[in-house]
Amino acid sequence: MSFINIGFGNMVNDDKLIAIISPDSAPAKRLISSTRDEGKVIDATQGRRTRAVLITEQGQVILSALVPETIAQRSQRTVETEFSEEST
Repeated sequence: MSFINIGFGNMVNDDKLIAIISPDSAPAKRLISSTRDEGKVIDATQGRRTRAVLITEQGQVILSALVPETIAQRSQRTVETEFSEEST
């Protein structure tokens, strides 16, 4: 199990993530709106602009103030670290 920092000290389990997307498209906005109505949105932006939308296996949507590229890089580093620890 590995965790990714998605900003402001908030952490997400990397193993449970399905996608990291930009919130600018109409489908992403509809996804946020519909999951907000269902009570499945976790807002981790600390009042800042939403720049990334993380989608989990359980259908929850997590909003982050970091750009998707930054989160993806952190996720990749976590995977590389785990791989190198397993091989030793």
